[in-house]
Amino acid sequence: MSAQAKFVTNASMVSSLLAALLLLPCTAAASQCPPYQPLVAPINLDVSTSLHSVVIKNGSGGLVLDLAGSLVWSTCPGKHGTVPCDSAACRQANRQHPRRCRYVDAGWFGAGREPGWWGCACAAHPSNPLTGECSTGDLTSFSMSAKATDGRNALDYPVEQLPAVVASCAPDRLLGSLPALATGVAGFSRSPLSLPSQLASRRAALGNKFALCLPGGGYFLGFAMFGNTSVSLGRHLPELTSTIPYFPLARNPRNGAYYLPVKTISVRGQQTVDVGLPAGALDIDVNEGRGGVALSTVTRHMTMRPDVYRAFLQAYDTAVQRNGYAVKRVAAVPPFELCYEEASLRPRKRFGYDVPVISLELTGAAQAWTVANVNLLQFIGGPACVAVVEMGRDTTAGAAEDDKPAVVLGLDQLEEHLLVFDLDKGVLGFSDPLVYMDTTCTDFYYPTH
Repeated sequence: MSAQAKFVTNASMVSSLLAALLLLPCTAAASQCPPYQPLVAPINLDVSTSLHSVVIKNGSGGLVLDLAGSLVWSTCPGKHGTVPCDSAACRQANRQHPRRCRYVDAGWFGAGREPGWWGCACAAHPSNPLTGECSTGDLTSFSMSAKATDGRNALDYPVEQLPAVVASCAPDRLLGSLPALATGVAGFSRSPLSLPSQLASRRAALGNKFALCLPGGGYFLGFAMFGNTSVSLGRHLPELTSTIPYFPLARNPRNGAYYLPVKTISVRGQQTVDVGLPAGALDIDVNEGRGGVALSTVTRHMTMRPDVYRAFLQAYDTAVQRNGYAVKRVAAVPPFELCYEEASLRPRKRFGYDVPVISLELTGAAQAWTVANVNLLQFIGGPACVAVVEMGRDTTAGAAEDDKPAVVLGLDQLEEHLLVFDLDKGVLGFSDPLVYMDTTCTDFYYPTH
């Protein structure tokens, strides 16, 4: 065997072994566990697509952050290692097979594969959450890098001990509708091969916990933190993770996305108007996976199933009239139906306008989840529209056609809030809009050198 051939085979073997080791937990009591620190990586907002990319993969302009995504996938270098088809990592990858998606490139992608000594390379099935397209690609591993953090700053030295992350190769064609600099997608769901799950499995001493601050409102830089850490924004603001409310998360047995256990929806002003829905209308169908209220980072506006949407429109318009808001209804501006003349809206003392808010009552929660007015109105050259849209056939929110949610909370509701996913406790911390605290996601200092 030539020296070059030996190098190729050994590189593939190392890649495979790293992938296998990644699925072995490192507990706090284990002597081999290094003293890990929480990590932070920047999140960039792409204006042309309104999508957010986390910059963590070496040699990449970013991976689109998909809260419902089950895999990490990217275009691959000309030569790449593979993972054995009988490995634990391969079995996990094939449990994430997307249903009813459109395959590109004849459903196969193997260019640049280096054969391994095991003789059988694992195939994964990456999917594009925007286009609904899929492909088949080699399961491989990517190197990642991030910086340590104390919760207030990114520390000045890089963290070198990040394990290789199990990921899927994908063809260039699967990048359609993603930001120009993005090379793939980083799944952030509960699934074992999502980015947070993989990092947590090798850094268990820091807990299965991550925080997101998605930039918006004219700001373009946010952050993702991995591990149990405090979070402070701005040099003179208090630590946030101990002061924000926490809400229970619900599980959908058909996917790893994040759901809220919403019982009822109401529109709240001086008087509250309930959205008239039959009991159980928002429940998750555990057999089919349909229903529920899901969070999405690939959906812009709050989106509702047609029956929920019609009931909501009626309740919101009733609340406007019943509470005596002196607003003038104007013609709809697609895709929005409820639009008002901006000049007729009464400004609040500090932020936004005096309009009803949406209140979600959750099972097991001490308080309701509120969609504030700053997360609800869209201004379109004169009219101010309630940015809630009806779910159509092309609305996936990271789910297949037969497991669509009843309601999707999109980027309008998630940007410029601090979100803390504590999966050990099964809860989500959700701050008030950061503008209420005179801060933004960008105020977290992330050094560029």
